[in-house]
Amino acid sequence: MAAGCVAGILAACLVGPAHPSAAAVGAPAPTPCPAELTAGARCYSGQDAHGAHYTVAVPREWNGTLVLHAHGGPDLGAESDPRRSSDDLARWSVMVDQGYAWAGSAYRRGGYGTRMAASDTESLRRLFTKEFGRPATTLVHGQSWGGNVAAKTIEMYGTGAHSPYDGALLTNGVLAGGSRGYDYRVDLRVVYQYYCRNHPRPSEPSYPLWKGLREDSAMTHAGLRARLEECTGYASSAADRTPVQQRNLDDILAVTKIPERTLESHLGFATFTFRDIVKRVGLRSPFSNEHVRYSGSHDDAALNAGVERFAADSSARRDLSYDSDLTGAVGIPVLTLHAIDDPTAFVEHEAAYLDSLTGTHRQRHLVQTFTQESEHSGLSTSEYAGAVSALSAWVRTGRKPSPESVASRCPAFDAVYGTGCFFRPDHVPAPYASRVNPRPGATHWPAMTRAQERAWSGIEGIGIAP
Repeated sequence: MAAGCVAGILAACLVGPAHPSAAAVGAPAPTPCPAELTAGARCYSGQDAHGAHYTVAVPREWNGTLVLHAHGGPDLGAESDPRRSSDDLARWSVMVDQGYAWAGSAYRRGGYGTRMAASDTESLRRLFTKEFGRPATTLVHGQSWGGNVAAKTIEMYGTGAHSPYDGALLTNGVLAGGSRGYDYRVDLRVVYQYYCRNHPRPSEPSYPLWKGLREDSAMTHAGLRARLEECTGYASSAADRTPVQQRNLDDILAVTKIPERTLESHLGFATFTFRDIVKRVGLRSPFSNEHVRYSGSHDDAALNAGVERFAADSSARRDLSYDSDLTGAVGIPVLTLHAIDDPTAFVEHEAAYLDSLTGTHRQRHLVQTFTQESEHSGLSTSEYAGAVSALSAWVRTGRKPSPESVASRCPAFDAVYGTGCFFRPDHVPAPYASRVNPRPGATHWPAMTRAQERAWSGIEGIGIAP
């Protein structure tokens, strides 16, 4: 109901056609819409000038607002995945159902590259404007790593008086950035190996654990899963685990604070995605666990004496920071939505993001909301609808919402979708360092200042190549 009112107001502001220009070279091609789009819409797909596949959906009753979607991951395939953006459209079809145009890029390649993904998101915004007309309002939405991408997009392209972006919705976002946001997986990688000694095995070629996996390894996710089961019995019932397996599992979980149900996925990231990141920073270590004191095991002294230690290469850490860390230089409304029990991107990422904006005196542009949910890849459809409605109203009226007012929008949408409203307006996440072992000298936020970013931008070959 609320979206319908917004549609009536904004449709009159739309500039240009709601269908692609037939004369445009490489114009988006009509494609069937996903079955999840219950409202009438026209869908299109194509590739941009960099080879990134994309999908666009324009509702027949468009409210004049475009939502650009930044997907999570990163996916590790070599090429742009033509199905990725269409699958994401199906997952977030509620945006189109509520009258918003939607556009999502699959990025020009797989693998890590936050600035690359932000550039491809901006490229799609320009393509949409050229082919479909200038939206009255442009929002960017990112989930998971896509939250990092969306936050980077508005820092790269959304500052200044003539920003093409009007607002950002970041859901379950990896908002601590790359140089600190994966430290708990660094800890998992070394703690796991201390207890399990099978990744690699003593009979296999050794390599420093910061690599995640040696470059020429043919290990698969299934193979890694088998080793994890061998060491911890994590996929077996407690009654079927050996005493050694149970103690290994208890120690790994207690020390890393990673939920048991996502232990496999975190170890997979610390294996395969770390290998990709390390390759993209020149086979140098962007990670460090020097001077980290591990605790919570049955024998902390033995663990700290025996765990593998390594220092970060300063240029590799700089490249990862430049690519993915956030400066907090935000000048448009940003609304975040995060599950309190998110088992993948811990809710403490939100504390890091608030500290980053506070460090640049930009916190007035931020409203953070939290829900009593426990999944990472998807939240309640009713909550997504309410959140984008609240962000749109903030952009349109200039009146900053409160967490309570965002929550109050949800019941009207839940009457339509019936997926529940689980907002906790009173929740305040603990500091990031309470969940993730802080590295010495790395407790201040933002992790990369605007001045550092400007200075580093003049270095040839800085960051991660697109």
